[in-house]
Amino acid sequence: MKPRIAILGINYAPEEVGIGPFTRGMAEGLARRGFAVKAIVGKPYYPQWRGHEDYRGGGWRHSAEGGVSITRCPHYIPAVPSGLKRILHLASFALAALGPAIRAARGKDRPDVVICIAPALLSVPVAWVMARLAGAKLWVHIQDFEVEAAFATGLVGHGGLVARLARFVENTILGLADTISSISPQMCRKLLDKGIPANRVLEVRNWANAPRPDPEEGASYRAEWGLAGKKVCLYSGNIANKQGIEIVVEVARLLKAREDIAFVICGEGPNRARLMELAQGLDNIQFHDLQPAARMGQLLTLPAVHLLPQIAGAADLVLPSKLANMLASGRPVVATASAGTGLYDEVQGCGLTVEPGDATGFASAIAQVIDDPALAARFSAEALKRGAERWSQDGVIDHLAAQVLARSGIQTG
Repeated sequence: MKPRIAILGINYAPEEVGIGPFTRGMAEGLARRGFAVKAIVGKPYYPQWRGHEDYRGGGWRHSAEGGVSITRCPHYIPAVPSGLKRILHLASFALAALGPAIRAARGKDRPDVVICIAPALLSVPVAWVMARLAGAKLWVHIQDFEVEAAFATGLVGHGGLVARLARFVENTILGLADTISSISPQMCRKLLDKGIPANRVLEVRNWANAPRPDPEEGASYRAEWGLAGKKVCLYSGNIANKQGIEIVVEVARLLKAREDIAFVICGEGPNRARLMELAQGLDNIQFHDLQPAARMGQLLTLPAVHLLPQIAGAADLVLPSKLANMLASGRPVVATASAGTGLYDEVQGCGLTVEPGDATGFASAIAQVIDDPALAARFSAEALKRGAERWSQDGVIDHLAAQVLARSGIQTG
């Protein structure tokens, strides 16, 4: 008999970007491999930062989806997620999840392993209570170093009492876990730097979760958006502080004389309105809403170049999950990343990188890829190869399942 698993995390499908699709993929992937999986999650809200219309009201909701028993918890959703409001948002989910977690821990199908997805670390104490009541192992999976990301994006200052308290809380919470996994070698190394013993640290990557690239190569989007004959530079995803997407507007301004190049930003988030204001007067940049998951295969083959900006302070605090889909699309990537960072290492051979904030260098790199078809073809071939080798969902879930078996502490026969 395989260990029973409980997964606790605020983000889950039907959210189509960010952490939600990966938590769902983890839960359903483990269920397909014979594990009994229960998920205690939030109601969908991301990246729009408003409640999904199909899940508004009604308190807690229970369902079975993809072989997973799901409890969706109500929580506070700020329209503008500032520092304090974001903390209240995460704390409200943790509080709402406490009751279902305790009931699951005391039930007849109590879990053998509790996996808590971070963000949010504020949910880890709830997962710890659940694990202790059930006699289970506690596993924390870090998608994003949220405390350091808050420093990097200016939500919290580096010094002072609040910063010291945040670091103390983070270290204390991480110390509760029997296993801590993260999504890149650099993020795992950061856990070691924080004093986590090496035998408790494990790499569990995200994976490419978009449909196979569309053979029409984005033809329908070209027709809809008036992009015929254009070399498209695409950013698709959340529009928030960590991305530093303002550089895309600067690059569009630098390349506005190139009538063959168009920039497309697809996404939603708290910084979109400001970004659109910055782009006023530019006719070579378009903004569109986040596109349906069913059309992602078409969207990913629309561009000549995928754009992946990231601010300097966020390096190695998160490896952008969208990179997996970019590589799987077989299109070159141009990113902002310093040498030695995880993002830099992943992009090398599949595209070009420039220093974060270097708009001139970013524009030059884009032009270089577009103007050199042989170079673009080499990058495309390596992107496809690397996507298959490093970002296979079946490979990642098989690895996770094996580690859950090994670290559960129970005999499976």
